[in-house]
This record gives sequence, C-alpha cells and structure tokens, in this order.
Amino acid sequence: MKTISVILLALGLTFGANAQFKKASVQATGLTCAMCSKATYEALESLPFVDKIDTDLDNTTFVLTFKTGVPVNIDAIKAKVEDAGFSIGKLVMTANFDAVNVQNDAHVSFAGSTLHFMDVKNQVLSGDKNITVIDKDFVSSKQFKKFSTETSMPCYKTGMMGDCCKTNTGAITGRIYHVTI
Repeated sequence: MKTISVILLALGLTFGANAQFKKASVQATGLTCAMCSKATYEALESLPFVDKIDTDLDNTTFVLTFKTGVPVNIDAIKAKVEDAGFSIGKLVMTANFDAVNVQNDAHVSFAGSTLHFMDVKNQVLSGDKNITVIDKDFVSSKQFKKFSTETSMPCYKTGMMGDCCKTNTGAITGRIYHVTI
C-alpha cells in the first residue's frame, strides 16, 4: 500500500510539473545603445528562474528560457527591466497547458498564478501556447485602453483580485495577470 501511495504521489508531481511557463519574449522599450541592452540583459540574467537568455537586438527583444520546475514571477521580469531604466513594450509567455479550459473574461489558476483571459474564444488549451500579458505597464497606453473595453471587471484596471473575483467563501485577493492568446 505504501508503494502505491509513493507512485501516486510521484505521478501527481509529474502532472503538476507540466503546468508551467517555459519561456518569455520580452520586448524592452527605450533601448538606444549597446550599453542599454547590456544593462537590461544583466538585470534579466539575475532572475533566479531564468536558465538562459537569447537576444534579438534589432527588435530589442530578450527571449528568456526558464528553469524547469522553478516558479516564474511575471512582475519580477517587469521590475528587472524597469530597474535597468527601461519599460516593457510587450511580454509574450510560452506556457505548457494540459487540457486547461479557458473562457473569455474568466479566471484560471495556472503555474502558481491567476490568469484572466480576455478577448479569447472558449477553448481547451493543450501543449505549448503563447499568451500575451496585457496588464498596465506590459502594453502601451493605447493597447491598455483598447483592452479595458473588453471587460467590465475592475481587476483589469488594478491588476489585483477583488470584488469581481469571488468564491463561495468571499472575495479572493492577490495579483492577477490579464492575458490574451
């Protein structure tokens, strides 16, 4: 019986490990020289969940590959770019989904984060899929304003769960990331 429990526990850990962010494409804005790119690269390199970084300097884009099994902090990516003196123009995350049901204007728990899918068709996501973070400071002001018309939930304006994010026991609090496919 003990052996069966250990096997089931191991299988559970394996399935849980599949739900993760694999990489991110970070487009930084405001880079004007090689020193700017180097400062951003070094800031991103210091993130504990980053395994390697590839750069596309023509498009001021950094492709971060994440360490397997290490939680990814999306806000930490933004903070590192800002600490280097720049901002994010676009952040596209590649996530490995395992039959995750998504609906427009609905919240989904994924890899330790809560994702709010916007401007999407109802679907089941499986395998590697690219999702774009559309929160404030992850897109231009114009794009943020456009996406704000796609939802009536106040969490989009604040990036925090609140009255719109309720369960049977009441409102849920914490960070929520708004994404589209």
